[in-house]
Amino acid sequence: MTTRRAVLKGAVSSTILGLASWDVSAQSGARFVYANNSPYDNLDPHTVFDVSRAATRLNLYDGLYRWVDNPPKLVPWLAASHTVSEDGKVYSFKLRSEARFHDGKPVTSADVVYSIERIIALRKGPASHYLDVIKPGSTQAPDPATVVFNLVQPYAIFLATVPDMLIVNSALVKANEQDGDWGESWLARNDAGSGSYVLRRHDPAVGWIGRRFNDHFAGWTGQPIDEIEFRTVLDTSTRVLGLIRGEFHGADGYMPYDQIERLRRSPNVQVIEQEAMRVFGLALNNRKSLMNNVHFRRAIAHAFDYDGFIKNILKDSVSRNPGPNPNTIWGTPAGLRGYDYDLDKARAELAKVGEPLRVIGINALAGFSDSEQAAILLQNALRQIGVEAVVELSPWTVVLSRMSKPETRADIIPVWRSSFYIDPNNWVGELFGTRYHDSRSFSLYSNPEFDRRLDQALISRDHEERRKLYEEMTQMVMDDAASVFIYNTRWYGPYSRKVKDIRFSPVNHGQDMRWVSMSR
Repeated sequence: MTTRRAVLKGAVSSTILGLASWDVSAQSGARFVYANNSPYDNLDPHTVFDVSRAATRLNLYDGLYRWVDNPPKLVPWLAASHTVSEDGKVYSFKLRSEARFHDGKPVTSADVVYSIERIIALRKGPASHYLDVIKPGSTQAPDPATVVFNLVQPYAIFLATVPDMLIVNSALVKANEQDGDWGESWLARNDAGSGSYVLRRHDPAVGWIGRRFNDHFAGWTGQPIDEIEFRTVLDTSTRVLGLIRGEFHGADGYMPYDQIERLRRSPNVQVIEQEAMRVFGLALNNRKSLMNNVHFRRAIAHAFDYDGFIKNILKDSVSRNPGPNPNTIWGTPAGLRGYDYDLDKARAELAKVGEPLRVIGINALAGFSDSEQAAILLQNALRQIGVEAVVELSPWTVVLSRMSKPETRADIIPVWRSSFYIDPNNWVGELFGTRYHDSRSFSLYSNPEFDRRLDQALISRDHEERRKLYEEMTQMVMDDAASVFIYNTRWYGPYSRKVKDIRFSPVNHGQDMRWVSMSR
């Protein structure tokens, strides 16, 4: 067996928690207000699994391991260590004895078992990571400090995805189950975690407030924040003005670049710049008529003005990313060439389609300027080659609900693919593998040769073999124009100058507040 160990130490702070009311001013040094661009309509860590609502998962809950820093590192968290069997099928984790839930109950292996059983039963959120490799009832708790996962087969990405397996207080959730719902209705509005902050108040129309959990196992140092509020503020200009005026202490790091430049000029704001692993492109619904024609998809790929979008609209604030994987990770063949903007090539591909054209629907994300501008830019180019397209702007929650069925999913969605775990499977594997069609795939692409390679990459324990397989898969989706790949994001995190010690990771997007200090 191979064992990896790490121990996190820290003294528990004795600072008394502030019990501010819902409308307390953000000016208090012990209180941090974050302006978010999406609503917090659901707090359940096993059903909500997107970047826009990541703060609840990161701050209210803990996993066995955690991704931190940039480049991202995987560190032990609720687990102090783990071992892996020689055949790669059995993972045993030793839990920290000092970890407690917010109600004071110790975190035990029974809670881990309940959490993975709940994830698999609900089949939402991170469930796609585990459905094929963890059978219900197979996870064991031989003692309160030991949990054993018995996988169906070796699973190359298992450890990388363990941070997404957030642990809930099994006794508390069970006490609030209704008609076998695994407590889903209750946990959408309540907290059953062990995270650095305890839920104090939640209003789906406003946001949520958390107070610092004094007894968090990792302890506290510096000048930690006593109370955090993540408030829904959909309008970009309102978020920007609030930061400049000091009404907000932080906001999303993916604002339009002209607004970032505006924030840089404010003496009250600092902008922290980091390389992200968040790829932006056009998700093409490969299951719909016309969209299932490779020549039509290639026409779309040649009709997008990559340089005009990146250089003129985004002012070179992002990096051209020709494939599905971020430029910063392995799994992309050397010298991969993306599609170029060439309307003559687009027309030539269109001439090979061999079926009647129809109006194409583009569903952009309302309030996300890159998504909106990419939609308009593509619409204009398509019109030049004889393809009519209709652009609709919808909130992310609406776009996400429509994606649940191939027939309601739009033809084209300008959207980001973020990092949930650090492995090329997070991008090219999940976006295009048939096994992920019901959960993680944006494009509903199907290719038996792709799937064969993906199946092998997921069980292989040989890194070089996996590299070769993912490179081949990447080339396949490029050749088939399964989607259109445009850029890799840079993160420009705007925060009050009172804030320090932000530990950005491509997985936490600057929203993990447990290390953050704030001057009084």
